[in-house]
Amino acid sequence: MKYYKYFVVLLALLLTLSTSLMAQEEKEMTEDEWQNEINRLTQQKADLGKELESLQNDVNGMKTKMQGMQDYDACVGEEYNMVGATKADVDAYRNKVNALEGQIKRQESPKEDRQAALDALKGSKISALPEFYSTVHTRLQNLLDAWQEKPKEIMYTVIKGDYLWKIAKNPSHYGNGFAWPKIYKANRDQIKNPDLIYPKQIFKIPNLTEDEQAHYDKLRKTYKPAPEQ
Repeated sequence: MKYYKYFVVLLALLLTLSTSLMAQEEKEMTEDEWQNEINRLTQQKADLGKELESLQNDVNGMKTKMQGMQDYDACVGEEYNMVGATKADVDAYRNKVNALEGQIKRQESPKEDRQAALDALKGSKISALPEFYSTVHTRLQNLLDAWQEKPKEIMYTVIKGDYLWKIAKNPSHYGNGFAWPKIYKANRDQIKNPDLIYPKQIFKIPNLTEDEQAHYDKLRKTYKPAPEQ
C-alpha cells in the first residue's frame, strides 16, 4: 500500500509537468522566465529521481527480507520438532481433542472418564502448541467444571400402588418402563419376586449406562402390544 501511494504521487507530478509545459506553450515567455521554468523542472526531475531511487531501495530491501524468511510449512515443522512430534502425531492429537470436546459438550458419562482423558491430553507436550494450549488447558476444563453430573444412583421409597415398571417409567428415573430390570438387579437383596414390592421399601435407582439406555430405548420403540382377543 505504501508503494502504491508513492507511485500515485509520481504519476500526479508527471501529469503536472505535462500540464505546465502545455500551459507555457500557450503564452509567450521571456528568456528569464524560460530559464526559471527549466531550472524548476530540472529540480523536480532530480527530486523525483531521488524518490524513485528510495522506493527501489525499499523494494529491494523487502525482497531480501522475504528471501530470508522461512515458509509456513518450515515454521510449523520447527514447532513440531520443539515438542518432539511429527505431523501424524499432531493430527492424531487434534482428533482426540475434537472427539473429547464433543463428548464433554454432550455430557457423555461418566464425567470422571472425560476428566481422565483431558488430563492425558494436558500431559502431552503437544498441548503446548498454540493451536491446542488454550483449548486443552482452559476451555475444556471450564466445560467439565460446569458439568453437573447426576449422582450415580438415587434412593427411592416405594409407595402404595408402585410396581417396578411404574418406577422405571417415572421421568425422574428412566422415563422408560422397559428399564425395570435395572432396578430389580440393583435391589435383589430386597426383591425376591419382581412382581411383589412393598410400601416403604427403599430402592437404589442406579444410572443407566449408554449401552443400557440404547438397549431399553430400542425395546420401547420396537414393542408391539399383543392384539386384543
